[in-house]
Amino acid sequence: MLSNIKKKDLFIYLGVLAFALIAPNVFSDYRIQFTFWLVLIILAITWNIQGGEMGYNTFGNIMFFGVGMYVCSGIQIGLFFDLAEWTVSGGEKTFIHTPDQYFQGLWIGLLAAAIIPAIIALIIGYGVLGLRGHYFAICTLGIGIASGEIAGGIELIGAGQGMTAPPWPKDIGGTEYRNEFFYYLTLALFVMTFVFIKWLYSTRFRLVLNAIRDNEDKAEAMGIETMRYKITGWVISAFFVGLAGGLVGNIVGYIEPVEVAFDGREMGVFMVLMCILGGKGTLWGPVIGASVFHIFKESFWSFFLGWQYVALGVLIIVIVVYLPEGIMGFLREKKPEWFGEIMDEEDRKAQVTLD
Repeated sequence: MLSNIKKKDLFIYLGVLAFALIAPNVFSDYRIQFTFWLVLIILAITWNIQGGEMGYNTFGNIMFFGVGMYVCSGIQIGLFFDLAEWTVSGGEKTFIHTPDQYFQGLWIGLLAAAIIPAIIALIIGYGVLGLRGHYFAICTLGIGIASGEIAGGIELIGAGQGMTAPPWPKDIGGTEYRNEFFYYLTLALFVMTFVFIKWLYSTRFRLVLNAIRDNEDKAEAMGIETMRYKITGWVISAFFVGLAGGLVGNIVGYIEPVEVAFDGREMGVFMVLMCILGGKGTLWGPVIGASVFHIFKESFWSFFLGWQYVALGVLIIVIVVYLPEGIMGFLREKKPEWFGEIMDEEDRKAQVTLD
């Protein structure tokens, strides 16, 4: 795979990786922000499989995020303590994990946080992915909302009051060490997700997804089992989104059903917005979109506190009106040579004149 990477692309990958390794140490006060920057990229590039490559705009990926969060923390606790006792009184009654218990529970919890959402995607995919267009979008929106309400009614996981994630063992370091650990764990997940999706896009799988997006009926007429590919794409997204949810639950430290785990109003919408901003249906578009969006979001929350959602709404309007193809689409139009597209300058000018 490495031999197939162009030299220019290799420099870009190494540059991004070097920045991700060094920046949180240089700007250590912003390590949490860097961690959530990587989480947003993971959410964006996995949403792009459905919304960008396949043409199925989903608001339901937030369900996998929340399930991963609850499953990971629930297993971390349940392996060594009584989960019902832990969550009593909103999780205020806590037990202390030893370092061995904490990490053993974390690895098993993360594994389950990846597998269980993928199984859920496999089960409900047969029903949901039979819908198309706005019917599919509305259905997945309902799934995201219902997930939060269902979690809010389950006493074992703290119901509406939520539950605490296992606290970081103090024996192995303080808050700075904890933040550093979870940053590099998130970075590892980002690299794993990006490399896998880049490989996936180099296979026939991407062509099939694009065929579904462009004309699903014609793809079926050509003998493509579209449902199988649509479900596979959703399962892949659920796997990585669930892992991200498991990590975020530990980073935040408190899991609440509606505003943290199944937060469709923010995270659910952010996934869509970041892809549109960067450019749907591209590998780098969601990465760029998530990065730019994170800068805007942090700025709004810092400088326009109280009006941050108004500023965010204005940003959404600007993106939809002026950047419908995203940043990648804008760059492709202005600088086609950057994308390996050879344009005859006289033909281009003639087209501009005709327009």
